[in-house]
Amino acid sequence: MSTGTVNETQMVIITGMSGAGKTVAIQSLEDLGFFCVDNLPPTLLPKFLELMKESGNKMNKVALVMDLRGREFFDHLFKALDDLAETSWVTPKILFLDADDATLVRRYKETRRSHPLAQASSPLEGIKLERELLEEMKGRAQLIYNTSEMKPRELREKILSEFTLNKKSIFTVNVMSFGFKHGIPIDADLVFDVRFLPNPHYIEHMRPKTGLELEVSSYVLKWNETQKFLEKVTDLLGFMLPHYKREGKAQLVIAIGCTGGQHRSVALAEYIGKFFESDYKTCVSHRDIERRKEKTT
Repeated sequence: MSTGTVNETQMVIITGMSGAGKTVAIQSLEDLGFFCVDNLPPTLLPKFLELMKESGNKMNKVALVMDLRGREFFDHLFKALDDLAETSWVTPKILFLDADDATLVRRYKETRRSHPLAQASSPLEGIKLERELLEEMKGRAQLIYNTSEMKPRELREKILSEFTLNKKSIFTVNVMSFGFKHGIPIDADLVFDVRFLPNPHYIEHMRPKTGLELEVSSYVLKWNETQKFLEKVTDLLGFMLPHYKREGKAQLVIAIGCTGGQHRSVALAEYIGKFFESDYKTCVSHRDIERRKEKTT
């Protein structure tokens, strides 16, 4: 049996809310050649690490699901993670899968399953308890995926993209526009409110347009207060982003919000995304830009 040194090993720990897609996640990683273990008790993690080391390079890509199905062992998880962080040959990454309460309740009703923390009561009670118990774990995660609006295929594609292309943990800056009247994105790391800026909505011929159109973006960007805001926010982000990257965060979601998510937030999200694209992998999305079309069709 080999006990020699091994090359650095990639380890993904999948955790998060029950019903948020952990099964899809581990199946996707298995398809990428990861050695997968579902519901490994945290108390067994040290022994599992020994087996990995003894295998040489045969287990250099590992994915483990650790969740509250094994809640009697869950108190040991944080100590196990701290011990894991001290190893020199394993690169652990925590993938936390989340979804909003309404989505999780709907999924439980569709599958007619009971929640593991609320066998004799409503799924919502179990969901609230689980969210509270997992709060610290979510704070430790390098990757957080909210699957509320994702189909299983979309989650699979996201995981395949992340773990196929990002061999060296590329830091991604996601800039998202949204409308406050539709709710704040729950997966946002930073939220900036730009409702104080002049609003093209009140100019009749601009109302049906969006911040992707030159006339609207030029209007939003021409004001002194807009330029001052962009100067300050890009300076702040320029200071913060390297620190987030150094901390090991794989992605940062920056949400820019106006009233409806059509004009100001769209124009500014596009500007901020372009501002940082030469230094970081940058993705820009507009969550609520199609809302008006949906209402008129």
